[in-house]
Amino acid sequence: MKYPHFSVFASLLLFIPLLPACDPSVLPIVRCTGNDDCADGFECVDRACTAIPDRDGGPDAPSIPRDTGPLPDVPGPRCGDGRLRSGEMCDDGNVAPGDGCDATCQTEDEWSCPTPGEACVRLVVCGDGARGSSEACDDRNTASGDGCSATCIIEAGWDCPNLGLPCVAAGCGDGLIAGTEACEDGGAPPASGDGCDAECQFEDGYACATPGSPCVAVVCGNGIPEGTEQCDDGNNILGDGCDPFCHREPRCTGGVCTAVCGDSIRLPAEACDDGNTRNGDGCSSTCAIEEGFTCMDSGMEEPSSIAIPIVYRDFRIAHPDFETFGGSDLTIVTNMLGADGRPVYAGTPTTPTSSGAANFNQWYNDVDGVNMTVVETLTLGRTAPNTYQFNNSSFFPLDGRLFGNEGNGHNFHFTSELRYWFEYAGGEQLDFTGDDDVWVFINGHLAVNLGGVHGAQNGGVTLDATAAASFGLTAGGIYEVALFQAERHTTQSNYRLTLAGFNAVRSECDFECGDGIVTRFERCDDGINDGRYGGCLPGCLMSGPRCGDGMVQADEGEACDDGINVGGYGMCAPGCMLGPRCGDGVTQGAFGEECDDGNVTPLDGCDAVCHVEIG
Repeated sequence: MKYPHFSVFASLLLFIPLLPACDPSVLPIVRCTGNDDCADGFECVDRACTAIPDRDGGPDAPSIPRDTGPLPDVPGPRCGDGRLRSGEMCDDGNVAPGDGCDATCQTEDEWSCPTPGEACVRLVVCGDGARGSSEACDDRNTASGDGCSATCIIEAGWDCPNLGLPCVAAGCGDGLIAGTEACEDGGAPPASGDGCDAECQFEDGYACATPGSPCVAVVCGNGIPEGTEQCDDGNNILGDGCDPFCHREPRCTGGVCTAVCGDSIRLPAEACDDGNTRNGDGCSSTCAIEEGFTCMDSGMEEPSSIAIPIVYRDFRIAHPDFETFGGSDLTIVTNMLGADGRPVYAGTPTTPTSSGAANFNQWYNDVDGVNMTVVETLTLGRTAPNTYQFNNSSFFPLDGRLFGNEGNGHNFHFTSELRYWFEYAGGEQLDFTGDDDVWVFINGHLAVNLGGVHGAQNGGVTLDATAAASFGLTAGGIYEVALFQAERHTTQSNYRLTLAGFNAVRSECDFECGDGIVTRFERCDDGINDGRYGGCLPGCLMSGPRCGDGMVQADEGEACDDGINVGGYGMCAPGCMLGPRCGDGVTQGAFGEECDDGNVTPLDGCDAVCHVEIG
């Protein structure tokens, strides 16, 4: 009783646990930013894992003691931790911008971030046909060089007016080749007659090597193919595969002619032949019909005229065979063309109207100092179905040219040569009236012989069964007509050539608007092209109203149209329907909505941005 309070104080000491600060068996303090950072049976309190009290009345689980020093700077809940929290529309586990979820955890335009902690998904990509906010164009591919680059940037010289459709040239005359343009000489305004016409297409006789620079005239016959020249063998010889206009010719050997793509004559082995070897115009460089085009044989719609290359060679009056002889002479040439495609002299050693092989061989070959050559075309007009004729009773094509008239009223001393190819069907007829000498060879065989120095005479041949057997012709085969003429006397000059049934089969190609295939000359082709909603306009050059044109067609059921329509929160979804958004009656917590009462009216408990109103 001397110390009345001692026993009570001592008793209290029995219930004070010893501090374990120096006990090495005590677990270290675990810092945390949330309960998920702590082990089972612990919770995060003041950024330290603390034992959860036992709720069933039993003894408490041991607690991890707290140190007495300051807590380290441990980040709390934050943007970039991969967990979606109030005020965040996304959280992809980082704060890097440009990946769909920005540094403040807001969803970036044209992205969707459906799962917190995972990468966002790009809703609009270059090449999908939908134009994103960072895209200037989108032609449904990622190839550069077609107007819309691999990163959906409009390339120089191009215009891309229709989303999801091919780009077109910005304008002929800007110095940049684009779209269907073949050339650009920088002419403003563009004009024809300078090598690159008003539609920026090549003109014959020019080379346009550098876009934006003037085209340069080329010289056919210099042995160098340039510009639009298909060939250039450096000579004026017809029938050797390259004519004097630098166009390809069929090649004929031993009476058999083979197809040569680009010679304007569609042979049986070719699906088409439009006279050039360019791709993209309907008939390819290998003479195959290109997708989206139709190519029609010219025989189905006969042209009003045909132009055949012809070679003139001028001679002086002093030549031994000119202005010397007179009378008909059917013995000058043999019945077959020579291996070089020229008439073979038959004199032994001369004939009544010729002076020998050496002089005759100059008639149809270029010989310096003896003759002068010019290449032109002979145009035959259509006079009846499948019939063409050239008729001139005063035929003086070289008046005042080359060696000139030499004191006469006309230039009377020249020869001419032309060649023409045809597909034998039977019944073809050739007629000729003229002077002086005229020889016509078909498949290398002499068919018309009007040799000698004489007035106008008539000759012709009909390719019936007898003639076909004589000339070695087979139905469907391709054969050559070679016509040689000479004017040798100062009296008159007649030239009348009639070809009936000899039409060469040529091709004319055009794009087929309405076949559902978009060619380089079309911008839209749905197979109907009547301007209906979602379709194409007539002519296949523009698309009609549609979802994605940036205009809301409410009468077609569109609820929105932002020109992209790829969906995403607050955006217009595919089909021009509204996507998930504040006011749709569904609370999208992942996008920061705290509520959604189906409207965006404030002061009704849920405000215009779907946050709970207080008070």
